[in-house]
Amino acid sequence: MPTVTWGVVQGRKEKLVSRVIISDYLKTIGIIPHELEELELPSTVEVMRERVEFLQKIGLTVDDMNEYPLMLGCSVRKNIIPVLTYLEKIGLQRSKLGEFIKIYPQCLHTSVVVELVPVIKFLRGLDVEKQDIGYVLMKYPELLGFKLEGTMSTSVAYLVSIGVNPRDVGPMVTQYPYFLGMRVGTTIKPLVDYLVSLGLPKKILARMLEKRAYLLGYDLEETVKPNVNCLLSFGLRKDTLPSVIAQFPQILGLPLKAKLSSQQYFFNLKLKIDPDGFARVIEKMPQIVSLHQHVIMKPVEFLVGRGFSTADVAKMIVKCPQLVALQVGLMKNSYYFFKSDMGRPMEELLDFPDYFTYSLESRIKPRYQRLQNKEIRCSLGWFLNCSDQRFEERLYGDYIEPESSGPSFCLGGKLELPGNEIVSEEEDDSEDETLYRRTVSL
Repeated sequence: MPTVTWGVVQGRKEKLVSRVIISDYLKTIGIIPHELEELELPSTVEVMRERVEFLQKIGLTVDDMNEYPLMLGCSVRKNIIPVLTYLEKIGLQRSKLGEFIKIYPQCLHTSVVVELVPVIKFLRGLDVEKQDIGYVLMKYPELLGFKLEGTMSTSVAYLVSIGVNPRDVGPMVTQYPYFLGMRVGTTIKPLVDYLVSLGLPKKILARMLEKRAYLLGYDLEETVKPNVNCLLSFGLRKDTLPSVIAQFPQILGLPLKAKLSSQQYFFNLKLKIDPDGFARVIEKMPQIVSLHQHVIMKPVEFLVGRGFSTADVAKMIVKCPQLVALQVGLMKNSYYFFKSDMGRPMEELLDFPDYFTYSLESRIKPRYQRLQNKEIRCSLGWFLNCSDQRFEERLYGDYIEPESSGPSFCLGGKLELPGNEIVSEEEDDSEDETLYRRTVSL
């Protein structure tokens, strides 16, 4: 049947002539027309020239058109302008439209009402902020081609089922929209199941994903499992892995073997900490794998300059790895207060190097003053390593209770907290939350 294009009725012969003329035109400007053979082309070369010039005006080059020549089959007025107008309306900057089309030219074939609007409504329904829609689409334009009842819905439903707060799904999409295109059965669930098998409670894993949705992009077989095995090969104990991952989830996606090898050699050479001590350091503060070595040396040099031996500094770091990430200026202030106002022996700092990690103005000074007023003599850990409420209880108690360690993971068992019996099943969730907050604040 003849086609009507711009008011021109063409028969078979005229259509063939027009196709040859248009193909010759495309060749002269550097576009290879082979993929257009099965495509219905406009009736005149003027219409094709208009399409080419319009696409060039929004930033596309001849090379871009050769990458996806099917875009030349889209009418400027019926396809291209309606799609670009809608994209601009939902938040894409006009200057970025060309870049968007380069990444995802297939969107030019879509219907605004039938295909694009439902996707945007779906994203808004996930609590993606209106002003973030453009940002999300620039990161992952392929979202516009997904079916709502398919991968997007199932991935969201699964994450909510393991404990992710539905209100946090929107921020997760804004941060890492790619998980909407991941299949649950082959990508998301195997990763979740593996991390849970290491001893990581689902509730803590859900909190991690809410804050760092990009963890879902770590390849289980190529990255996550090799990194876990790498941690074990460097001497970390298996029951500490959940704590390590909760403190520093990014460790699952780093080029870990190279980083650990470099840091272990540095700790052995410069700090005189053996591989076993290095493993204990990583268990307590896994962020050290990404800490620059010149940053680590500044606190070390400060402590050596105050009279601590290299061996003593090594012991302090193994006890409290956070020392190597502290600002020297703050350490100086705390040290001078310790020597001049408190007048305590250096051995106490060796026993409790955590002293340097507490705020001088908000914790050390006010609590020490309270102790002086009541003429109480105690260790550094007794009056610093506790909450304000516990400090008040200790201050007004008629005995000095023994010091206790912080919370710990027990692989395959209940969560143990200092000063408490094993928590019951009903308390598991709240204690998991407590542990997560503590590890993140650490």
